[in-house]
Amino acid sequence: MTTAPVPKRVCILRLSALGDCANVVPVVHTLRTARPDIEICWVINRGEASLVADLPGVTCLAYDKRGGRGATRALKRALAGHRFDALLNMHASWRANRISRLIRADRRIGFDRRRARDGQRLFVDERIPAVGSRHVVDGFLAFAEALGAPEPVYDWRVPIADSDRAEAARLLQASGDDRPILFISPCSSHGMRNWQAERYAAAADHAVARHGMRCVLVGGPSAAEQAMGTEIIAAMHNSATDLIGQTGLKQLLALFEHGRILLTPDSGPAHMANATGIATISLHAATDPRRSGAYRSRDLCVDYFAEAAMRYRRSTPDALKWGTRIEDDTGVMALIPAAAVTARIDQVMQGQRAGG
Repeated sequence: MTTAPVPKRVCILRLSALGDCANVVPVVHTLRTARPDIEICWVINRGEASLVADLPGVTCLAYDKRGGRGATRALKRALAGHRFDALLNMHASWRANRISRLIRADRRIGFDRRRARDGQRLFVDERIPAVGSRHVVDGFLAFAEALGAPEPVYDWRVPIADSDRAEAARLLQASGDDRPILFISPCSSHGMRNWQAERYAAAADHAVARHGMRCVLVGGPSAAEQAMGTEIIAAMHNSATDLIGQTGLKQLLALFEHGRILLTPDSGPAHMANATGIATISLHAATDPRRSGAYRSRDLCVDYFAEAAMRYRRSTPDALKWGTRIEDDTGVMALIPAAAVTARIDQVMQGQRAGG
C-alpha cells in the first residue's frame, strides 16, 4: 500500500498562544522534511508571528485579535485568490472556527474527538485519528501524519539572527561571568499558573549556594511580570540579574542558549526553550504536565496536578476531561513546595536526568 504524497499547498490555522505556536514548529519541520518544496501559509496572531515568520517555506498571515471586524476583513483580503490543498485547523476555538470559513481548501482537517471543542467538527470534513498521548505536541504531529508525513521531526528551532545573539551576549555580559545560569521566567499569561515569589527566591538562593549558579530573571514587559521580578529579588539572599522586559522573543531564545536551567510555570517560554539545549523545570498544579509539560524536559516537570485535582475537583487527573485547567483558586500553585523544585535543580546539576 502506497501513501499519498504530502500536498504542496498547506494552510495552518493556529492563532495562539505563544507556547502552542512554538509546539507547532515541529509540524512545520516534519512537513518540510517529507516535502521540501511545500508551501505553508500560517494564519497566526501578530505577536506570535514574530517567533515563526522567518521559518523557511512558511508565509505568515498575521491576524490582529484585538482588531475586531477590521482585522477579519483584512485577513479576508489577504486570503483572496488563495486555495490550498489542505487546511490544518489546529486551533479549536470559536474565533478560529469563524476564521477558518475564510480559508478555501480541498481538505479541511481538525482535531480528534477528545481535543476538539467549540463545535470545530462543524467546520472541518476530516479529523486526525485518536491520539493515545495526552501531549499537545503529539496531537499536533498527528496533523502531519494525516497529510502523509508519518515520521515526526522533533525540532523546535527557528532562525535566530546574529544581531539577536549579540544582544543576548551583551545583556548577559557573558565574557565576564562563566557561572552556569539558572533562568527564571516566573510568569504565565494565565496568572493563576504563577508560583509564589518567595518560593522562586528560595529556589534561586539554593541554586546559587549549592551549585554556584548565576540567577537571571526574564520575561515580558507587563507590569505584572516586572512586579514579580522585583518581589523575587527582594526575597532573595543572593543577587540576581533582572532582564524582565528587555528582550524580544528571538533574543530570549538566544539567552536560553547560554543557560543550564530554565525555571518557569506552564508558559510560552517553557515551550520555546525546546528549541535549545537548556533543561526546563516547568511547574504544574493548575495544568496537567502530561498535556503541556515542556516536551524535551518532561522528566523534569514538577507535577502537583493530581493533588490539585483532588483538592479542588474531588477527582483524579485521568477522570478529568482532557485539557482541564484548575485556575480558579490562588492556592493552587502554592501546593508546590520549594523543596520539590530544588530537588529538580540538584537532579540537573548532578547529571541525574532520566535517560541522561
